Amino acid sequence: MKKLISLMAIAFAFSFGMTAHAADGDAKTAQQSKMGTCNKDAEGKKGDERKAFMKECLSAKAEPATQQSKMKTCNVDAKDKKGDERKAFMKECLSKKAA
Repeated sequence: MKKLISLMAIAFAFSFGMTAHAADGDAKTAQQSKMGTCNKDAEGKKGDERKAFMKECLSAKAEPATQQSKMKTCNVDAKDKKGDERKAFMKECLSKKAA
C-alpha cells in the first residue's frame, strides 16, 4: 500500500510539474494530454483497479481517425452553420489529415 501511495504521489508530482512547464508557453505534449485524459477517466477507481486502468490507458495507441469518426466530429462542430456555409465547412473539415 505504501508503494502505491508513493507511486501515485510521484505520478501526480510529475504531472503537475509538467503542467507548470507547459503553462510557460509550450503546448502540451501528446503524453501530457493523454495523462490528463486518463486521469479524468480514472476518477472513482482506487488501488489496483486504478493502477491497472492507468497502465492500460497510458500504453494504448491512438487509433487513426476513421471517416465515420471524422464525420461525427465535423457534424458537431458544424451544428450552427446552414446551407453553403455548412457545406463548405464540412468539405474542409472532412478533408483535413489526422493530426
